[in-house]
Amino acid sequence: MRIKIQVLLFILSLSVFTLQAQKKKWTQEDVKKAQEAIAEIKAKNDKISSFFGNSYGYAVFPSIGKGGIGVGGAYGKGTVFKKGGKATGGVRMTQVTIGFQFGGQAYIEVIFFQSKSAYDSFVGGNFEFAPSATAVAVTEGAAVNIPYKNGVAVFTMAKGGLMYEATLGGQKFDFIEL
Repeated sequence: MRIKIQVLLFILSLSVFTLQAQKKKWTQEDVKKAQEAIAEIKAKNDKISSFFGNSYGYAVFPSIGKGGIGVGGAYGKGTVFKKGGKATGGVRMTQVTIGFQFGGQAYIEVIFFQSKSAYDSFVGGNFEFAPSATAVAVTEGAAVNIPYKNGVAVFTMAKGGLMYEATLGGQKFDFIEL
């Protein structure tokens, strides 16, 4: 049993590294997809607009794919913006999880940075989400007045799929300057 888990983790790690080795250059198409995701999340709940207007910067992942059976993972690429909507770079997110999980899903994720120091930490490569990090699901008409935690607020919006999980893991980010 232990060997099977180690083999699965090895295969998953290879997959993550293969995905990270893909193209390193961000295009206008990548920025456009992020802007479309922003419009989609604002249309779902216009109260989130205040986060876009008041944060120092934000990272937008138009589509993160996630899946697992016992061992799982997620991958997505997005665009990082500074206040005012200026794209400053691209970012890749990878995640590995272990625990009870079954299924797959796709979702939009937006990470808001309250201050310059939180933004600089993210783009400087010193940023990971620990297992205790939480995200707020964007639903129609719901209040979005959550406080920043350690200078960061995270929102997700489901796009499709179904995932059951009680896992441990974390998200790792790789920033690529434009």
